[in-house]
Amino acid sequence: FQRQELKATFDTSTRFSKSCLKNVFSVILLFIYLLLMAVAIFLVYQTIADFREKLKHPVMSVSYKEVPTYDAPGIALFPGKAELLTCKHHFYDYIPPLVNPGQPGEIECLTETVNYTAPFTNETKKHAIIVEGPRDVKKRELVFMQFHLNETDQDFSAIDYLLFNSFQEFLSSPNKSEFMKVCESSYSSWKFSGGFRTWVKMSLVKTKEEDSRETVEFRQEISVVNYIERRTKAEGDQLFFVVFEWKDPFIQEVQDIVTANPWNMIALLCGVFLALFKAADFAKLSVKWMIKIRKRHLKRRSQILNHIS
Repeated sequence: FQRQELKATFDTSTRFSKSCLKNVFSVILLFIYLLLMAVAIFLVYQTIADFREKLKHPVMSVSYKEVPTYDAPGIALFPGKAELLTCKHHFYDYIPPLVNPGQPGEIECLTETVNYTAPFTNETKKHAIIVEGPRDVKKRELVFMQFHLNETDQDFSAIDYLLFNSFQEFLSSPNKSEFMKVCESSYSSWKFSGGFRTWVKMSLVKTKEEDSRETVEFRQEISVVNYIERRTKAEGDQLFFVVFEWKDPFIQEVQDIVTANPWNMIALLCGVFLALFKAADFAKLSVKWMIKIRKRHLKRRSQILNHIS
């Protein structure tokens, strides 16, 4: 009877140690899956935060489009008291030697004159000469103009100009004065000085805004060369020379691109939620299994104690 009692006690302790090991292992697994659930929740939060951040800060994309010819831009010049003497189109970066500089010559360019009030001050009257710009970039077409200013009481002499997108739009506009007011308020203006030949090389930048509007900007590279005066009677007057040419046949297109891909985020979230559900299901089964093992252990223990007693 004592041997049977010792054997029963040994079997009970062995079963209890095995049950303890199983319970400890189950608790460790439960904590591991709880940790994995916490990591999955953090990944969900981080993914949503990154997606919102990318929506707020899109990436600028720059591409270049090659064109054989441009739409002729409009060149608006504000000569003041200066007079336009000559205006010609030349090709392949070649300008013939000057003939009778300072004297009226041929005006071969298509030009228009516009009088309007300044867009920011209604009291200022402005007189502008609108010239059709170059088109053919492959043949290096350029527009060469010469101005003459007879006398001036100013210490420095310069002529203002601005560039706008399309000369044809200006011609087809029913109200040219209002068109120029809009251009002056939208585009930047530059100057070229007297006594020099100013060579302006233009490039075009088109920017697509967030509301799908497209804005046009002109960028310029300007080189200035001194004019050597050879006239005998040149006291008090000033000559202006300016050249407009396209820099290259590439239009720069700029637009904002949202790099956040909603499909990638949805796929990641689906995977994370699936892992969460699997982990929750496993944790639930593990708890049930632990409770079942505990009940079974208590039942066996009570049966053994009853048998011993």
